[in-house]
Amino acid sequence: MNAVVIAVLAMLVLSLLRVNVVLALIAGALIGGLTGGLSIEKTIEVFSGGLGGSAEVALSYALLGGFAVAISKTGLPNLIVDWMIGLISRKGESKAKTYSKAIIIFLILIMSIFSQNLIPIHIAFIPILIPPLLIIFNKLNIDRRLIASVITFGLTAPYILLPVGFGKIFHEILATNMADSGLKVDMADIPAAMILPVAGMVIGLAVAIFVYRKPRSYQDFEIVKVEKNQYSKAGIIFSFIAIVAALAAQIIFDSMIIGALAGILVVYISGAIKWREADDLLTEGMKMMAFIGFVMLAAFGFAEVLKETGDVESLVKQAADAIGNNKGLGAMMMLIVGLLVTMGIGSSFSTIPIIATIFVPLSLQLGFSPMATIAIVGTAAALGDAGSPASDSTLGPTAGLNADTQHNHIWDTVVPTFLHYNIPLIIFGWIAAMVL
Repeated sequence: MNAVVIAVLAMLVLSLLRVNVVLALIAGALIGGLTGGLSIEKTIEVFSGGLGGSAEVALSYALLGGFAVAISKTGLPNLIVDWMIGLISRKGESKAKTYSKAIIIFLILIMSIFSQNLIPIHIAFIPILIPPLLIIFNKLNIDRRLIASVITFGLTAPYILLPVGFGKIFHEILATNMADSGLKVDMADIPAAMILPVAGMVIGLAVAIFVYRKPRSYQDFEIVKVEKNQYSKAGIIFSFIAIVAALAAQIIFDSMIIGALAGILVVYISGAIKWREADDLLTEGMKMMAFIGFVMLAAFGFAEVLKETGDVESLVKQAADAIGNNKGLGAMMMLIVGLLVTMGIGSSFSTIPIIATIFVPLSLQLGFSPMATIAIVGTAAALGDAGSPASDSTLGPTAGLNADTQHNHIWDTVVPTFLHYNIPLIIFGWIAAMVL
């Protein structure tokens, strides 16, 4: 059997059995390597070699955690929490709780969407915004699986559909690899081709809001102190300056590391953090995001092992051989293969070059239009970003929602986002392929 399928299934089963995701990725890599014909020594060597590729990502997330704690010392999170508490207390119970929940969910959704295009900071906003709000979620008995679903939607749907920010990068990679594979497409056509798949995600979000609407209780642990008047105008001003500085540095130098350092430096200058306290505070923040860093390290090693076996390309070709001339079956098989590859690698951006070389010629051979081909390849690549244990689109929400250790990565983030987004993406991606 194909090593990619075996490795991904092993990793997913172990994760669902509540084995730590890092251990599940390592075990999956070993199983995949041995199944793919690699020796145990070669598998370990390739896995270890792949770790270096994510070192920058891991350090970036650690520094973002430190930046988040630094921002918390300026008083901005206290201000946000006080505002939320005031909103709730003014509105009373029953209808007011529903109203307050709706506002909070809407604001988080907007921030998540903006993080992909208007303010392209990706998951950097999560450790700053979400932990201080956990006590508010608890007061409103909000099911955190709903918040995870909302954030993941905002982290994925915009780049699939909109050609700005991270979406521009995704669309450029898609157009370039399709052209290299024999089909030149206009980037302006990509949003139109991806409307139906993203519509499926919108429906998935609506279903998630309905499914997780019931109250869910959590214990109160104050991650950020929310006493009144714990902030000053100067602190708030410096916090905004720090955020702008971090964003500007990230965009100018194309580096989250430099962005986080710039933000931390501004907070230092503001005096919100005393030099003698800085080490402990930054270490605390880094711990909050360390989980993402270690998972990304293991995910890169896992992906390198799968690539080394040669079974990624083999899986794509086997699917192509099994399709024959059946367009409906062909579209479905390509989408499922994309799901498996992306869930294993953890990155839709990295999946496009792998699948486009086979999927584009195959789509043309089966008689799919250029627009349908865009929908197939784009959806196949995006599948698995939501719902993958190793994707930052799921790791990010978990890092924020689990700040008080009451949110399980697999069962509270990965499983809900898989069900609500990957299943609709497959259905609506298939429909798009058949009607475009």
